[in-house]
Amino acid sequence: MNKIIIKKITKKIKQYDTIVIARHIGPDPDAICSQIALRDSIKLTYPTKNVFAVGVGVSKFKKYGNLDKPDNKTLKNALLITLDVPNYCRVDGIEDLNPKEIIKIDHHPFEEEFGPLEWINDNACSTSQLLTELILYSNLKITENIANNLFIGMVSDSDRFLLPYTTIDTFKILSLLLERTKINITKQYEKLYERPIEEVKFHGYLSEHLTVTENGFAYVQISKETIKKYGVDASSPSNMINDFNYIKDILVWTFITEDEKNGQYKVNIRSRGPVINEIAAKYHGGGHKFASGVKTKDWADIENMMKDLDNSCKEYKENI
Repeated sequence: MNKIIIKKITKKIKQYDTIVIARHIGPDPDAICSQIALRDSIKLTYPTKNVFAVGVGVSKFKKYGNLDKPDNKTLKNALLITLDVPNYCRVDGIEDLNPKEIIKIDHHPFEEEFGPLEWINDNACSTSQLLTELILYSNLKITENIANNLFIGMVSDSDRFLLPYTTIDTFKILSLLLERTKINITKQYEKLYERPIEEVKFHGYLSEHLTVTENGFAYVQISKETIKKYGVDASSPSNMINDFNYIKDILVWTFITEDEKNGQYKVNIRSRGPVINEIAAKYHGGGHKFASGVKTKDWADIENMMKDLDNSCKEYKENI
């Protein structure tokens, strides 16, 4: 537990009347759940404060709570808290906002300083793990709904605590959360993993069309026509990519999704050995060593990135 940083953050929260909570573009459950949980906890603790969770919403994540749509131009002297995002250009929903101060809370490797007060722990399984620690070890209040979101954020970003950055600290803070709030974890797993039949069929499409190189690099390109055919959206592959872990012949795998709505390609990358976040950063993306992503409008970038990922598998196999 980092008592000093928790004290500094909660002191700033108490100081400001207007607080904006933002996260990265193209959010996953950890990003959405963490910002909604923190917003609700602050509003519960300080009912007179104006607290907003901002950014473009995702329809399938509405079950975790609603986002806010404030007029950023009218927000004066606001505290901005960014969650789950290491580079400022990927913070969503802060256009026209001129914050007085910024706090960053993140579990990605450091990329860029946002301000003097930052809590970065890339050994944490999720940003939700850090927020659980922040709330439970401070005067911030918690309810069952807040705890549910924190639990879902931890479960989803750690892939049910299977990924390597799940540590003893993860289970310590999770144990305290369960002890304090008595949440029904079975119901939360159902909420997180229940899916429509269209997504099950789409999962079969991904398996059938996965190409694997001799070096152990796997990829599948998902066109906008395929997205429409199966009745899913461009975010669906992101929610399925961890399902392809533990395949014997694959070291690194990537889903390349054509996002018609935003006029770009969304690339999800996972690894069982080779470090991939440095390659993702080369193409203006980023993430963790073994879980990263890129968004680009340039197909040439994707072709070059795939070559780099394939080479990384080759080098990894040569050195093990």
